[in-house]
Amino acid sequence: MTATLLTPEQVRERFLTKFGSGIRDSRISERREGKKKNPHYTIWFDLDRELLRPAIETLIGIRFPHLSVIGANDLGDSIRLVYIFSVQYGEVKSEYMVTIAITLPKSDLTVPTISDLIPGAVFGEREKQEFLGIKVLGIPDNRRLFLPEDFPDGVYPWRKDDTGIPPAMVKDLWASKRPVDRPVPVVEIKEECEMGAGPDKESGQTKKEGS
Repeated sequence: MTATLLTPEQVRERFLTKFGSGIRDSRISERREGKKKNPHYTIWFDLDRELLRPAIETLIGIRFPHLSVIGANDLGDSIRLVYIFSVQYGEVKSEYMVTIAITLPKSDLTVPTISDLIPGAVFGEREKQEFLGIKVLGIPDNRRLFLPEDFPDGVYPWRKDDTGIPPAMVKDLWASKRPVDRPVPVVEIKEECEMGAGPDKESGQTKKEGS
């Protein structure tokens, strides 16, 4: 592990030096929030799929990262995965985000698991398998986690193409296994308060306008 804390520029330079042309794009963004307007940084890397695991191993070598989320987006002919990490987690004024993005063509929606490097990633990986039809190679638990077991094979709710949820299924999805003998819940209608009514500070009772 690296003993000294690295700046975002140093991390970016380490990636550029190590992976070279395998990095399609990289940049550092800065935002300032709060009264003191302290800077918050995010490093963005767009990588070849083959560099996903080596890139995460590089982050681990800097300081073991905190995985925030694995995001995804259907781009039409491909699916983009975005792994968002927090590096130097808990270090005052030295913590920043590192975002690693890879793009998978729909003709080959395979990606290696990173759960052996960061165990908590398996939940995000299982989600992407179920909702987008991605095949995570080497995943230790391949069971469904979010969708019911009787959900149709080959239908992926987050896809925008012909493997997404068909219109007929969306129409009747709300009625799936819905009890037909359940009574309609009673909704209590509260009385509307008059405009200007409010509690009297001295008596604690509601005082109406003009009284």
